[in-house]
This record gives sequence, structure tokens and C-alpha cells, in this order.
Amino acid sequence: MEIETERLLLSPFRHSDAADVYEYLAEPAVNCFASMKLHSLQEAEEEMERRSGEVEYYLAIVLKEEDKVIGEIEAYPETAGPPDEDSPKDTFSPCWMLNRDYQGKGYAYEAAHAFLDYIFREKGARRVYAYTEDYNTSCQHLCEKLGMRREGLFREFVSFVKDADGRPVYENTYQYAILKKEWH
Repeated sequence: MEIETERLLLSPFRHSDAADVYEYLAEPAVNCFASMKLHSLQEAEEEMERRSGEVEYYLAIVLKEEDKVIGEIEAYPETAGPPDEDSPKDTFSPCWMLNRDYQGKGYAYEAAHAFLDYIFREKGARRVYAYTEDYNTSCQHLCEKLGMRREGLFREFVSFVKDADGRPVYENTYQYAILKKEWH
């Protein structure tokens, strides 16, 4: 499965993407990606082996002109209520990440817009929501540009890292969302 935009290709990860992915996961840009940190090119190669089996909901963001992976985007269907056989999996919470060297050029919007359109039109999404840290203003701006509304602020919501003394550092987190009927 591939999604093509003017400048990008959203496609399954390939084994050959390891060096590109290592470039941005050697030092993840925000704390929520700290657990994804890669410590070596070998780790990146092993990660590409794992990712290469996912072809529908976890995609590389590839700059077509250079055939270079500059980020990733993923979201899996989930139920909006208690999971049972009758609960539709029509809610998605996308996560996107872009190599710092490629930020500020509109690539995140281009990728996220195409991916949201895909999950609304092709995967039956009813509701899409996203979390972002209160200090990550570029992600907040992206959510708003996508037409998502800010639904709330969760104070000291989650911790992804620890301070120098080993205590959890809790982050304030905004939630944004958009319904299918609100999508363009």
C-alpha cells in the first residue's frame, strides 16, 4: 500500500531505510519518542526488519525526489468503547515524526493530510485524535492546520523520561480531534 502526494510517498518500510531512520531516531526530537531511540545502525536494521511486515498502518514518509525516508506516520484502529465483537474499530490516533533537517518545509502537513484522508476514506475512521506536548507548538499548529480542534489539556498527564535523579518528568499534553463529518 502506498499513498502518493506531490513531493512524498507514504509507503511500507524497507530494509534499506535503516540509515535514514537512524538519522532521526538516534536523538528523537520530543520526549514521547524517547522509547524509540536507536543506539546503532545495527539496531536500526533490526527495527526495519520488524517494521517491514507492516504495510497498512505504519508508513515511512519518503521524499520522492531523493528516495529518502524523512519520517514516519502510523495509526491503528481502536474501539471507542469497551472492546467486544460488536464495537467498531473506527477511532484512530495518528503519530507522526519528521527528521529535524526536513521540518518547516510543509512535509509534515502534506504527509499527515494524505494519511488522515486515507484513514477516513479507505479505513472507515469516524474519529481521529492526537496528543501533543504543551511545548510542541509546531505539532499543535499542524493539528490545527489539519482542521483538528483542541479538546483539552491534561496536566502532568504522562512521563516518557526521567530527570537526573531518576524521577519521572511529567508532561502537560493537549488532545486534538476531528470527526469524519468535519473532514473536508
